[in-house]
Amino acid sequence: MSDKSDEEIRAIVQRVVAQIMGLSKQESTHQMEPEPVRQVPQVEAAVVARKIVVIGADHGGYELKEILKKDVAALGYEVMDVGTHSKEPVDYPDLAHEVARAVSTGSAWRGIMIDGAGIGSCIVANKVPGVRAGLAYDYASAVNGREHNDTNVLTLGAGLIGVNLAKQIVSVWLSTPFGGGRHERRVNKIIIIEKLYTKWVHLMNRD
Repeated sequence: MSDKSDEEIRAIVQRVVAQIMGLSKQESTHQMEPEPVRQVPQVEAAVVARKIVVIGADHGGYELKEILKKDVAALGYEVMDVGTHSKEPVDYPDLAHEVARAVSTGSAWRGIMIDGAGIGSCIVANKVPGVRAGLAYDYASAVNGREHNDTNVLTLGAGLIGVNLAKQIVSVWLSTPFGGGRHERRVNKIIIIEKLYTKWVHLMNRD
C-alpha cells in the first residue's frame, strides 16, 4: 500500500467502517448481537477425528517441546512437530506463526507453542485469523482458557514453569471442553471483532 496522507487515511477508514458495519444512526457496535460463527477456523473432520496437535518452540522452549510432544502422543493425540529441532537460536515469531497457521488452516486440531515466557508467541499466534491463543502458567489458567475462551492454541513459557507443571497444563488443556452458554456469546463477539478488522485490512490494502 502506498503512503497516504492523514486525511486520505481518515477518509478510507470512514468508508471502510461504513461498508463493514452498515450501521444506522440508531446502531452501535455495542448493540451488535453476535451471530453463530463459531465455525472459524473450519477444522477438517479428519483432523478432528485424528486429534492432530501441532507443537512448536524456539530454542528456549526446545527441550520442553521434546518432552511434551512425547506426553501428547502418549495421551492418544497425533503430534505434528514444526520445529525448532535444536538449541540453535531462532526467532519465536517464525515458529509461533507455523503453529498458528496449522490451526487456522485446519491442518491441526489444536496447537502448542513454547518459548521463554510464552507471551511473545501468544501475541504472534493471535495475529492469525481463526486463532484464539492463550498463555497458561498454572492449572487454573489452562482450564479457564478452554472453558471460557475456547482457546485453540496454548502458549507456554519454558523459563517460567517446570516440566511437571507444563505436563499438567497440557493434559488438562487438551482434555477440557469449551463451556458454551454465556461464554459462547462472548467468544462469538471476539470472532466478530476479528472479522471486522480482517475486512478492514483487506479493504485498506485494496485502496
